[in-house]
Parts: sequence; C-alpha cells; structure tokens
Amino acid sequence: MGFYDCCLRCLGGVPYCSLVATLLCFSGIALFCGCGHQALTETERLIETYFARNLQDYITLAYVIQYFQYVIYGLASFFFLYCIVLLAEGFYTTSAAKHTFGEFRSTMCGRCLSSSFIVMTYVLAVLWLLVFAFSALPVYFFYNMDATCHTIDVLTETPASINQLCVDARQYGLLPWNAVPGKVCGMTLSNVCKTREYQMTYDLYIAAFAGAGITLLALLTYTVSTTYNFAVLRYLGRKGIGSRC
Repeated sequence: MGFYDCCLRCLGGVPYCSLVATLLCFSGIALFCGCGHQALTETERLIETYFARNLQDYITLAYVIQYFQYVIYGLASFFFLYCIVLLAEGFYTTSAAKHTFGEFRSTMCGRCLSSSFIVMTYVLAVLWLLVFAFSALPVYFFYNMDATCHTIDVLTETPASINQLCVDARQYGLLPWNAVPGKVCGMTLSNVCKTREYQMTYDLYIAAFAGAGITLLALLTYTVSTTYNFAVLRYLGRKGIGSRC
C-alpha cells in the first residue's frame, strides 16, 4: 500500500463531526469559564464600589460569586476530559462504520457504551441549555444599565429628569432591600458606565454568553454524531458481524 492510499485510509477513519464538536466545545468552554470567572470578579468590584457601602450588604453576593468561580473550575476540567472521551468514542465508532482498519468486530459492550454516551450527552445538553439561559441574565442587566446611561447622555439638558433615571441592583436580587445606597442615579450612573471596569465587565459577560452558546452547539453536534454512530453499530450487529465481549 502506497503512502497516498495509507493517508486516505487513515483520513477515512477520522470522526469529523466529533472533531468539530470537540473544537467547538473547547473554545466555548474556554470563553465561558475564562470570561465568566473574570466577569464575576469585576462584578463584585463594581457592586462594592458603587452600589453598597457596608460589607454586610454584599457579603452574601461575594460568597455566591466565589462559589460560582469554583463551579467554573470544575466545569472546565470536566468538559475537557469528557470531550476527549467523546472524541475517542467517535474514532472507535467511525472506524467500526467504515471498516478502516480491516476486519472489525463490533462488541455488545461497545454498543452499550455508545448508548450511554448518547444519554449522558443529551442530559448535558438539556442542563447546559439552562446554563445558557442563566448566562443571559447578567447580559440583560448590563444591557438595561447601558440603555439607561444612553438615555441620561441624551437628556443632559434636563437635570431634573436625569436624577430620576436609576439602576437599582436590589431589584435584580444582587443586594438585599436594606442595602445602602443600593442604586446609582443620574450623572453618577453615567460616569459609572464610562469607566473601564464597567465596559470590560459588560464585554466579558457577552463573551461568556457566546461561549455558553458555542458549548451548547457542540453538545448538540455530539448528540447527533453519537446517535448516528450508534445506529450504524446496531446495524452492523444485526448483519451478524457483532460479537459479545
């Protein structure tokens, strides 16, 4: 067998769908975890600087942020390992489907393993859909804050109206109702929106939201590819080329 034929045979065994899904998952998780971690840190700094004067007012929020940051560490590690396992499973099932490496015998354990990956990936996709929706909440908060700041900049000629435009962190559950001041109004709010910390935090949340969407797309791609490969393995088993382990 020549070098060209050998390359074609090897390329024929590459699970391209699983490979694309793995690249999407890696990039999505990197965006979500990296940007989300830093965005939470910057959010705590903004709340501490502009929305609360007493440590006890935002101590609960600080603990929640710290908890979510630890969760992010776990998510990054889990998805890195899980994507590697799914990619390896994709190589296995694609080789089975195309008979890339000569005679192949599909085992019952292999088919059971593939079905387990389908169920687990489907469950992860449903759970990650909730994460994707949850990651939209801080983007919504900062979008409203940015829209309010834009309105203040337009109404600079009417100071009385400007002072009535506020962003209240207590309404979003970030602070307790007895927090002081709990809200920022008027030109103070406009100045907050012009700070580097605010702009960076807003951009980080948008990037984290995009990363969550990319990860969801990767999980859906994994679900489709693993389901197809499992169907092929079952077909091969029914043709009589399967064996028990």
